[in-house]
Amino acid sequence: MNLETITLQACVAVEQAAAFIRSESEKFSASDVREKSAHNLVTYIDEGSERMLIGELSKILPGSGFIAEESPGMERKQLSWIIDPLDGTTNFIHGLPMYSISVALMEEGRVVSGIIYEAGQKEFFYTWQGAPAFLNGNPIRVSSAGTLNESLFATGFPYYDYSRLDPYIEHFRFMMQHTRGIRRLGTAAADLAWVACGRFDGFYEYGLSPWDVAAGTLLVQNAGGKVCDFRAGADFIFGKEIVATNNLIHGEFIDSLKRFMGT
Repeated sequence: MNLETITLQACVAVEQAAAFIRSESEKFSASDVREKSAHNLVTYIDEGSERMLIGELSKILPGSGFIAEESPGMERKQLSWIIDPLDGTTNFIHGLPMYSISVALMEEGRVVSGIIYEAGQKEFFYTWQGAPAFLNGNPIRVSSAGTLNESLFATGFPYYDYSRLDPYIEHFRFMMQHTRGIRRLGTAAADLAWVACGRFDGFYEYGLSPWDVAAGTLLVQNAGGKVCDFRAGADFIFGKEIVATNNLIHGEFIDSLKRFMGT
């Protein structure tokens, strides 16, 4: 299996889906929004983008499985694509130009290819197992910040699971006081891509799904960063929590997270 060829072919499929999203954004209206659950929004554009991606990716790897946000119940196989057809739907609905497409290929539980297209700036992030991480064809690396005090972080806030919100906010207060700042883009895929290229020094969030993070984790790792769950373990794809850093500040950040989140 030539992962470079597969990844570049998948980039073409992502580009087609992005073109669809851009074309439909001009026709989109508030009446096209549906609520899957409280504050969890979807549009026909999410669903149309996902259908396009499934169709094109099936041609690249016939017989592969899918883990896709808008298509629950699809069969997971030894080779499975993990798809978020429009990460940052709420941003898109409100006209904020920060939303992404995320596609990863998983082989026997391990991500071997990852693509994130950040639509606002038309930036393609991609990588595959054993390769560097790339942005629009150029290799990228994580930042060189050596302490939390030098770092800029990204995070997100839960929209349905508030069971850990109080300690999360307390830790957020700590981060406000001990970093250069915290940003919230509203798309975890872009957050991870921006850690990979050094714009952010770290990212953390809980309540996420595999399609939010799968591609980004490989990007960060192949760019020299480190990824784990809140307990410094390896359950960051399906465990609904993730930490991604430039590696240099990883231990210091995990210590702070343990202090407040009790992990």
